[in-house]
Amino acid sequence: MRETKLSAHDFVLPLFVSEKIEQRREIRSMPGVFQLSVRDAVDEARQAYELGLQAVLLFGIPATKDEAATAAYHADGIVQQAVRAIKTACPQLVVITDVCLCEYMSHGHCGVTQRDGEHFHVLNDESVALLVKTAVSHAAAGADLVAPSDMMDGRIAAIRQALDEQGFDQTGIISYAVKFASAFYGPFREAAESPPQFGDRRTYQMDAANGDEALREAALDVEEGADILMVKPALPYLDILWRVRERFGKPTAVYHVSGEFAMVKAGAEKGCFDERAAVLEIMTSLKRAGADVIVTYWAKELAGWTRE
Repeated sequence: MRETKLSAHDFVLPLFVSEKIEQRREIRSMPGVFQLSVRDAVDEARQAYELGLQAVLLFGIPATKDEAATAAYHADGIVQQAVRAIKTACPQLVVITDVCLCEYMSHGHCGVTQRDGEHFHVLNDESVALLVKTAVSHAAAGADLVAPSDMMDGRIAAIRQALDEQGFDQTGIISYAVKFASAFYGPFREAAESPPQFGDRRTYQMDAANGDEALREAALDVEEGADILMVKPALPYLDILWRVRERFGKPTAVYHVSGEFAMVKAGAEKGCFDERAAVLEIMTSLKRAGADVIVTYWAKELAGWTRE
């Protein structure tokens, strides 16, 4: 009589690909998760595909950063290299790329900034122009879907238009339509080497107290051409996930983020609960709340557990 069932097809595996390493490096705050070379990323992607996963999500860590995020849209950037290598090795695996600037900006923000003493502003339109260049470069490398995670206004329409004009009309867009300014991103910033060097991201990510605003943000992205809507983080926002799925009826994704992952790992390590049982319960709750796609660092383990 079970209403909600999990399968490997529900999950997307995030991969951190670094230009600065030659062999995998474990991320201190995320046990069992690694920064990877392109070669190691290909191996992970191949394993994921063999386990029955349908997609991976790539994040890039460049060798150098600047205030123009040059490495984000370079034709031979780290993500572009990884996309080409993975699509060559596993042509049937769906490759999704994170489209943001924080990993490539020397200041760690998701857009171009203008500083005035202690104050700073993110310049929306200038940032969107760079995001468009990044998305097109990922599509040119072979990405099946691009996933803008920056929360700039108007970026979905601009990316859709540019992709279509460049002949990438079949490249889909997963929009981080609802991305909250969350305390649960801490380990990710270590993994992606992208902590802000000044200020914070509350001026362009969403206030955790706002639900109606989340629906307005999602509606804008639907209107601009998003194919899939993403809610991030996961557990504190099950109500938002449900409302987005019910309101728009579009394929809906949720990102079970690094801090949520680290909490479960820490609790299991201390013997508070069984890790496998806790993860399966969490993932079932996300699917029950409306998620068609779940991005999770447990994707490979879940592929095995759901088969069992």
